[in-house]
Amino acid sequence: MKKTPLLNIALSQLIASLGHGDMVVIGDAGLPVPPGVPLIDLALTAGVPGFVQTVEVVLSEMQVERHIVAQEMALRSPALAAALDAMNLPQRAGVSHEEFKQICCGARAIVRTGEHTPYANVILVAGVVF
Repeated sequence: MKKTPLLNIALSQLIASLGHGDMVVIGDAGLPVPPGVPLIDLALTAGVPGFVQTVEVVLSEMQVERHIVAQEMALRSPALAAALDAMNLPQRAGVSHEEFKQICCGARAIVRTGEHTPYANVILVAGVVF
């Protein structure tokens, strides 16, 4: 059995397969999934699992070079933006929510949480460990 916190098979396989620059989206329950982008659906019910909890577990295994959020997050969900800031993720880029959804088209996968907070979405761009 794995020793790290991440137990979800599909998510663990995704992270193990990432190359430098690949993108993984962690989104709220309402984020649309573009056609052709694989979905890893973790949502069980409203709020479960939560966005912050999911990001923290993914970060336990994924090397992140930078991250992208919708600029609207800071205005509409400041507590969520503060929680992301507290994770000390490298190099944040803010884009409009519409641009965020377009960038999602190039993601390796979208991870759907049960989060019901507006703009609870982040794109994690894979880095390298060397």
